[in-house]
Amino acid sequence: MLKLKGYIFITVFFVSIIFCKAQGIKKYQKDFVLMGSRFEIAIIMESEKQALAFIDKAYNEIVRIEKLISSWDKNSETSLINKNAGLKPVKVSKELFNLIRRAKKVSELSNGAFDISYASLDKIWQFDGSMDSFPDSSAVKKSVAKIDYKKIELNETANTVFLKEKGMKIGFGAIGKGYAANKVKKLLVELGAKNAMINAGGDLIAWGEGINNEKWKVGIVDPKKEKAYISWLEIDDMAVVTSGNYEKFIEINGVKHSHIINPKTGYPVLGLKSVTIICPDAELADALATTVFVLGAQKGLELINKIKAVECVLVNYNDEIITSKTLKLNVQ
Repeated sequence: MLKLKGYIFITVFFVSIIFCKAQGIKKYQKDFVLMGSRFEIAIIMESEKQALAFIDKAYNEIVRIEKLISSWDKNSETSLINKNAGLKPVKVSKELFNLIRRAKKVSELSNGAFDISYASLDKIWQFDGSMDSFPDSSAVKKSVAKIDYKKIELNETANTVFLKEKGMKIGFGAIGKGYAANKVKKLLVELGAKNAMINAGGDLIAWGEGINNEKWKVGIVDPKKEKAYISWLEIDDMAVVTSGNYEKFIEINGVKHSHIINPKTGYPVLGLKSVTIICPDAELADALATTVFVLGAQKGLELINKIKAVECVLVNYNDEIITSKTLKLNVQ
């Protein structure tokens, strides 16, 4: 089952071994928490020693990425960029520079529906059950005043990043786990893992023949929680990322409001319960899941249908399942 992005507090490794039909082939899996989310890494192969060594290398890679992009780590390159907002450009690694550049391209593609400078948002919405009315409209307007991807200045020659206005911040909450999943997949493929799955807190990518040569099956969670999932699909060398409003929301006057905030208006987005993106790139899928949530069903579908090799599954407030034009889905 595909899990919603969120906090799952598990502090110890869990190792599972599942026997497969092919003689000598087993599934080895470890679960752990990094980047504020539960990661699951599963590899199907003969050698237990080799599989667990591969997973340990994957764990170390995620730790490295977290140190690079974390805005909570005061020593990270991201924190240094934020600290110098409005003051001076900051020289960063090529890896972080390229990640920010790709994020800006998604912002341009979506006309700002996706924006990593959302980290500048003044958090006036509380999704802990304490809110029962809207905040003051002037406070809402002020909360998004520092959000503007166009003010993220990149200098490719000097490899620097400059946030043009004091108080601006960037964050990778809507793209970071997808990026980590991509990097871990690349590492595992290079090591020789031909059949594996990574679930980065709901950002899932899998390749190979799956368990017992039956392909990797991914379920799309039921927003109403009446059943485990509402649909499923088989994937091979593909990423599946879901964002939903069914665990973190506020209810005002009988209407549920998502924890996903429109970076232009400062208000929670309405209209969709969940967005699932399917494409070969977990980073792109991660970014587009948030993008489509903000754009809404009509504009979101228009965008996805224009992008090659990207599909989506939407669930609206009427519990209707809407898909991109070429997606074949198995519905419960």
